[in-house]
Amino acid sequence: MTTSHESVAPVLRLAVASRLLVVTLIVLWRLLFDPYDTSASLNPPCLGERSQPSDSIRWPKTSAAIESSVVWDGVFFVRIAECGYEYEQTYAFLPLLPISMVLLSKSVFAPLVPMIGYRAVLALSGYVLNNVAFVLAAVFLYRLSILILKDSGAALRACILFCFNPASIFYSSVYSESLYALSSLGGLFYLFSGSNTVAMLLLALSGAARSNGAINAGYFCFLAMLQVCDAIIQKKRHKLAVQVVAAGIGRSLFIFSPFILFQAYGYWIICQCSSSNELRPWCKGRVPLLYGFLQSHYWGVGFLRYFQMKQLPNFLLASPVLSLAVCSVVWYTSSLFKVFQFSREGKTFASMMHPVGDNQSSDSPSQLNYSMSSETVEGDHRVRRRKKESLDKGSESIQDPYPRPEASHNFLQGYHSIMVLPFILHLGFMTFTAFFVMHVQVATRFLSASPPIYWFASYVLDSPGSISRRICYFIWFYFIGYILLGSLLFSNFYPFT
Repeated sequence: MTTSHESVAPVLRLAVASRLLVVTLIVLWRLLFDPYDTSASLNPPCLGERSQPSDSIRWPKTSAAIESSVVWDGVFFVRIAECGYEYEQTYAFLPLLPISMVLLSKSVFAPLVPMIGYRAVLALSGYVLNNVAFVLAAVFLYRLSILILKDSGAALRACILFCFNPASIFYSSVYSESLYALSSLGGLFYLFSGSNTVAMLLLALSGAARSNGAINAGYFCFLAMLQVCDAIIQKKRHKLAVQVVAAGIGRSLFIFSPFILFQAYGYWIICQCSSSNELRPWCKGRVPLLYGFLQSHYWGVGFLRYFQMKQLPNFLLASPVLSLAVCSVVWYTSSLFKVFQFSREGKTFASMMHPVGDNQSSDSPSQLNYSMSSETVEGDHRVRRRKKESLDKGSESIQDPYPRPEASHNFLQGYHSIMVLPFILHLGFMTFTAFFVMHVQVATRFLSASPPIYWFASYVLDSPGSISRRICYFIWFYFIGYILLGSLLFSNFYPFT
């Protein structure tokens, strides 16, 4: 198995085709229906000195069409890119997307400013940036799936599902989902390939794109835990364990740093440099966390605060993705006792993660290397030779969630691999947060960059049996229906997640 340019070509074609489809639907629905709210095109001048001069625009109709296409949170991102963080509530939107839009508009698209105006160029930059980022994210998901599952067929099916996922409209709009998916999936690929430095940088960028990117530090914590167990139990090297813990803490803090620095920036601007005589309530807190205050004060986010009868339609809207997430976690968890059985037979978690050796990492002598090795290639050939047997076992797993003892040799590969465990833990935490804490309808896009959802669905689609077929129908109906519904409602400023 390889990850050459030829092997990712189908994924590139699928990703590009999916973005062309979504953009076409957006344009079509905008032409056929009048938007519910037409205020998106309003462009009041910036409050500070950063306002752009009102030069004459050569193509005013094109400019108006682009500006009016920016709806919902996209209006905030464009405004921040144009004017900076003017109001307290705008600090809920992290800076990676606005900064990227500014850089692109002042370089590649700078010649278009006299034609359509600076604000329209910013919006156009956001559209181009996010669609390109999505295509690259799909490639990284494919490479990550091969690395973890060691099954090229399942990896390709997972990427097809990702390319046409229910939150597709957000990946082609001026939203932060595409940049988050690219940085997080790319970071995870490099992390499990053994490139810690690149992984740290990309995962830190995910924390600058979305607040939940900071919890990607948990992957470093998980791998550090495995290395500590390996150092203490297998190698009896306690000094090495201490070094691993210190390295894990340092890398985790680095991933948290963009989010923390942005909170510190907000504290400095609002609490220290404000001309107002009265401090905002959160400025007086023992830990003055701006983001938590904004979510609670302006959007009513909090534990069980969304559990109201009037929010029942939003729970129904989010129920498909929550059901898929829960099923993927439960199906994996039901087979987890087999992994513990392997552990009792003398294999530690670290040894089941295929470490190459302590002295072969390019970043640190204490780092376990998870790069693609000859064993991985041989494992893929074994998977192909046992394709029929794997399909039969997959059918049994769907209909009977408790796998049979004789199937235990399959639990180091595919969706049952121990390497899937950190992804499941991450998905479980995200699902709990989406259901109990957040505005539940946001779960559709909040969970859309989580690989286990697509890995689980990929194996379900490849499993025979009547129950599997019914689940397959549900998955395809859900994915296709939400693409059509989302592109119609969202692009015309109607509520959709």
